[in-house]
Formats: sequence, structure tokens, C-alpha cells
Amino acid sequence: MYLLGISASPAVASKTLIAVSRAIKRAQSFHAEVSVEIINLREYSMQFSDGRDPRLYDGDTRVVIDKVVRSDALIIGTPVYRGSYIGSLKNLFDVLPNDALEGKPVGLVATGGTDHHFLAIEHELKPLIGFFYAHAIPGAVYANNTHYSEDDLVDAGVRERLDALSDSVIEFARRVPRHIVGAERPAIPRRSLTEM
Repeated sequence: MYLLGISASPAVASKTLIAVSRAIKRAQSFHAEVSVEIINLREYSMQFSDGRDPRLYDGDTRVVIDKVVRSDALIIGTPVYRGSYIGSLKNLFDVLPNDALEGKPVGLVATGGTDHHFLAIEHELKPLIGFFYAHAIPGAVYANNTHYSEDDLVDAGVRERLDALSDSVIEFARRVPRHIVGAERPAIPRRSLTEM
């Protein structure tokens, strides 16, 4: 099983990356059959979505798309700014093929300065995951600035929830076949403006 972690934070000292890394390290330490990788979007030069067929992207964008498509399960983290997930994550979702996440379990992690925006997970991220016919694992984790000390996640409750989220993502991937996704999706064409 290939578990992919994605941190969408642009910050050098990223609390989101710390949280995602905790969940991924848990999987690596407690589930020997799981191979893991973390994509820190800050380190990739992603092209902006322009409506083209996802197969036509190249460079870092192609690398990231291919890793997401190849993954069996994901843990995705984002900072919350202005009540929503960050634009770099939206751009990633915009360049992905429509079936890139289909049937895959996705653990969600969000971070923010305070608890003011914790419902962004429910109102913003879970519907997005649902659009891709993926399974948003219950028990998403939100962490605020008080849960960290310098560059360390110190809140025991948040650490425990990240461990539980990681275990749940892996267990879901083991037990639920990828074809269990509900009703068939409607056809959604992906064409560039030049093809119209």
C-alpha cells in the first residue's frame, strides 16, 4: 500500500507539514506493509490550472499528478486562510484527473491560528473529496497555534487524533475495495478553451 501525505502550506516553518508528517510517520512506524511519501507543495513548481486535459501537464505538475494517481490512500493537510483551504491545494485538485482519488480513503488535516475556522474541514474539504468519489475519513484533525511550541506539535490530544486518523486511513484502505464508491458519476468533460 502506498500512502501519500500532502502538505499545501507555503510557510517555511509549516505547522501543517508538522501535522501531516506526524500522521505519515505513524503509518511508517506501525504498518510495515505501507510505503509512505510526503509531498510538500511548497517545494514543487506547480503549473496553474488552465482547463487542459490533465495528461498534458508536465514538469513538477506531472510528477505530483502521477503520485496522487498512484497512491492507494492519502492524508492531506492545509492551512486555513480567510475561512477556506489554501489556493495551492485548490490548484492541485483542479489539475487532477476526475478519477484520481476515486475509491481512495483520504484523511484530512487543517491548521489555523485559532479554532475560528475549524469547520472549514466539514464545509470546504469534505465536499471536495466527495466530488472526486473518494472517502473522507471521519475524525479529521484541526490544530491551532496553541498546539505547537516552536517547531514541535506538543498537544497530546492532537497527536493522538493524528495517530488515529492515520490508522483509520490505512484500515479503510485494507478493508474497503476501491470500486465501492456509490452511484456512477455523470460524464464531466475536461476540455481546454481552444477546443470549444
